[in-house]
Formats: sequence, C-alpha cells, structure tokens
Amino acid sequence: MSDTPTAGFRNAQWTMTGLPDGTEVGVHPLRTHDGAACNGFLYWRGRPDTAICIMHPREFLATHYLIPAIVEAGYAAWTQTSRAVGSDLRLEHERALLDVAAGQVFLRQQGFKNVVLLGNSGGASLYTFYNQQSLRAADRRLAHAPGGRAVDLAGADMPPPDGFAYVSPHPGQGVVLLKSIDPSVTDEDDPLKSDAALDPFIAENGFCDPPESATYTAEFQSKYRNGQRARVTRLDETAKALIAERMAARKRAKAGGDIEDQRKGAWNQVMNIWRTDADLRNYDLSIDPSDREYGSVWGKNPLNSNYGNVGFARLCSPEAWLSTWSGLTSNAEMAKTAPSVEAPTLFLDYTGDTTSFPADMDMMFGALGTSDKMRSRVPGDHHGRPINEGDEPGRNHAGRILCDWLKDKFPLQGRQG
Repeated sequence: MSDTPTAGFRNAQWTMTGLPDGTEVGVHPLRTHDGAACNGFLYWRGRPDTAICIMHPREFLATHYLIPAIVEAGYAAWTQTSRAVGSDLRLEHERALLDVAAGQVFLRQQGFKNVVLLGNSGGASLYTFYNQQSLRAADRRLAHAPGGRAVDLAGADMPPPDGFAYVSPHPGQGVVLLKSIDPSVTDEDDPLKSDAALDPFIAENGFCDPPESATYTAEFQSKYRNGQRARVTRLDETAKALIAERMAARKRAKAGGDIEDQRKGAWNQVMNIWRTDADLRNYDLSIDPSDREYGSVWGKNPLNSNYGNVGFARLCSPEAWLSTWSGLTSNAEMAKTAPSVEAPTLFLDYTGDTTSFPADMDMMFGALGTSDKMRSRVPGDHHGRPINEGDEPGRNHAGRILCDWLKDKFPLQGRQG
C-alpha cells in the first residue's frame, strides 16, 4: 500500500470534522479486464487486513459519509468510480461488473485478507449482481448485456467478497424506475401530453396540493401500475428496435453498403425519457406507510421533479436503458441476485426512506440467501439525514451499528500503530 499523507483532507458532507487523525489516502488508477479506466481511493490507518468497499454505478462516492467511521474503527475504506461515473448515457451494469472486479483484484493484490462490500442505494444492486456472477463458474456467467453487447465476464478475475453490508439499499435502478415512471405519457416525443385517466397529479385521481398527502384508490393504483409496465414495455421495444436497426445497417455496410448504411451503423441514438418521478408512494403516504416525508429524493414539488430536466434515466443509450433502467429486462435486480449472497450480512434501512419502502426492504432482506444476516432499522431519510430537526442523523447511528458488526464478524488483526 502507498503512503500518501492527508493533512487537511476534509469534506463538508462528512458528519465528523473530517478524516480521523493519521488517516492515509491512496489514489489508484485501475484498468479493467476489457481495457477501460476507472479510479480507486483507499483510506486507512495502520495496516488493517479488512477493507470495506463503497461504490455506485454512476455516482462518485469518494467522500461517502461512512468513510470516517470505518477508518476510525480500524478498517480500510475503499471507494471507486465506474467507467460511467456521472452519466447514465452508456451505463450497462454487465460492463460495470468489470469495473467492480478491477477494484476487487487490486485489494486482494494489496494483501487484504477480508473484503466487505457495502451496498448503499444503487450500489446495493450493483454489488449483489457482482456477487452473483463472481460465484458462478466462468462458463455460466453472462456473456451479453440485455441489449446484445458482448461482455467477457467469463475471462475476468472476479474475487468474491467475504461479507456484505447494506445501507439504505434499493431493489435495483430498473425496479425503482418501474415504480416511479409516469404512465400517463401518451407520446414519448411530446412529454406534455397526458392520459387524464392515469395522471397522478390531478384531483380527479386523488391528488392534493403539496404537501397534503394524496389519496389514491386501490383501483387507481392497480390501473396505474399496469400503465407503468405498459410504458416500460413500449420503451423496451423502442430500444430493441433502435439497436436492431443500427446493427442491420452495420451488417449491410460491411457487406459493401453505401454511405447511408455507414452513417446508420455509426449512429447510436440517445433515448430521452421524460417524467420519471411519479411514484404514488411519494405522494400518498398511506401506501406502505413509514416515517418518510412528502416527496421524493428529487424534491417535494412533484411537477418540478417529474417534468424537470434532472431525474432518473433522462438521457441514455438503448443499451443502457435495457441494462440499467428497464425494470423488465435489467439483470441488476435484487430479487434476482440476493439469493446468491451467502456471506455474513448486515442490513440497515432508514425508516424515512423515499426511494426504498418497507415492503421493498422486507423483500430484499428476505431474499438474501445467507442465514447469517442481521437487520436494523434506523431513523433517517434515504441519505441518513435526520427526519426531524434536532434529531441525531441516522448516518451516525448507522456508522456505529456497522462498526460494531464489523468488529464482531471481522475482528481487527495484523494492525500496526
């Protein structure tokens, strides 16, 4: 391990004043099995033999709020980027598994005896998908992403983890979107057009002015969920058709086709997915009740967040849609992958989460294959912030539970100083 001093290293998002005194940081460029580049960040004191990994398929988590607690407890903290960090545009989870693998190989090369994957939010489904594939014989690993692109998981070194910790996990980005996509969209090319019978934000269907909770009938909820599946199905068909058209043009171009075939073969159309923040549970607090506040992770004004230019899956390639954002075709779904988890597991869910709800948490915890699992429910929102002003942040409580569990399952050994 390198010896990089960290005097003055601070981040305002951390609940402590910064990293514990004496923390060292190493920045490590990574090269994946298929030649892509990503970066890893290692934090430690002394010489711990257990590393706790935090990663998200599209977010930069080098300043994750649990890092100081992990280092303070005597463990190494590892965070890394994926090749798609900061963008959904080309994010295919199958390819992101090679990014995870590059980090896992590096940690084993550094001599870490134990590696624990900490799946936070979308990192949960990524890491659990990795675990599923890492435990399979090479010839049983996936060879293609849902859009058809080949991925060489069989040839990659994919060291399996020794433990899992989940903090505010969600059941998969596609599953989240399947519940939050607005089914009242009638024309993908004109996102202002709506089917009033499925519009979640009109009084006739049970909506009230924010922040008063809506009241959606069971009949409307059922019709709405069916409409969501129907819209995702249509988007799947669009994505598959775009890929098929491009690949057919490439085939013609290789066979001596004209310039138009060459252009069509090179063109990778971007799908623009509007109105993706319309989960009924965010606005009718009686549906799967919890301590959550009104609104979603994107805000408390549903019109702003649903129609605005920031949100889930706004821009993505057809391949990224099918791999990451389609709740019907994505492989990165906890219901599919959680049974593969056989290592000791800690599961922490926040009681005021607006992305994962109690039924989601129950499903995920129940689906974990291991019998060595512990669950704690901690007051806080999706990011571990306090629900009520003046309350202790849930992330602080989560950090203590995490470190106690680590000391029980992975006792500190081989440290110096």
